[in-house]
Amino acid sequence: MTLLEVRGLGKHFAGLHAVDDVDLDISAGEITAIIGPNGAGKSTLFNLLAGFYRPTSGTVRFKDRDVTGMSPHRTVAHGIARTFQTTNLFEDATVLENVLSGRIVRSHSTVFDAVLRSPRHRREERRNLDRAMDALEFTAIADYRDEIASRVPQEVQKRVSIALALATDPELLLLDEPAAGLTEEETGGFAQLIRSIVASGVTVGLVEHRMSMVMSLADHILVLDHGKEIASGTPETVRTDPQVIEAYLGAGHHEQEGTG
Repeated sequence: MTLLEVRGLGKHFAGLHAVDDVDLDISAGEITAIIGPNGAGKSTLFNLLAGFYRPTSGTVRFKDRDVTGMSPHRTVAHGIARTFQTTNLFEDATVLENVLSGRIVRSHSTVFDAVLRSPRHRREERRNLDRAMDALEFTAIADYRDEIASRVPQEVQKRVSIALALATDPELLLLDEPAAGLTEEETGGFAQLIRSIVASGVTVGLVEHRMSMVMSLADHILVLDHGKEIASGTPETVRTDPQVIEAYLGAGHHEQEGTG
């Protein structure tokens, strides 16, 4: 079943076609990877899907609902969560407090509920704390829950950002270079975490430069170059596509690591 359908999506910045007439289908229960050289439009595409940019053209449909140009808090409420290559956390808050912030979109208590400590507010507090702890356990960082976010290792910070996204109860999780800056061993742990996310029922969109990770995880791959699609298909199909080899993997290479 198609969970997300993108047709003719474009984003222009002062004449620069950052994303140009892109079509994409993300199937439920799968990992769809978007790859391409630096400046290909991968992160811009994610920003369009998650509502951080309004498209110049085209449509985005999620669960057969038009979400084109919706604001980020509305796309999150509909079930699309996004992480960033550069970890964005509340640096002076604890790990648990960061993850709890993801529950705001699922909370219905009013200011008056909070002031009066109403039964609804207390129920939501317990439910939100349980859900946040579930996310911390799932991402294997529960032991860091009381640590200040800015003081934990980079790998843990990246897991916190994923836990925060999972706390919003997404159906589609967009991961933007989750393994950037990590060691090979840490990258292997993240690959396993992504498999576990999908096994839990959350569909994943993945932007990643590490080709070994992409090829081992992805069910479907979209390749962008200068904002345009140059290939789309299974890892096996994309790996041997001449345009992909030329534009991204490098002529004569089927494996290349990158940064940025």
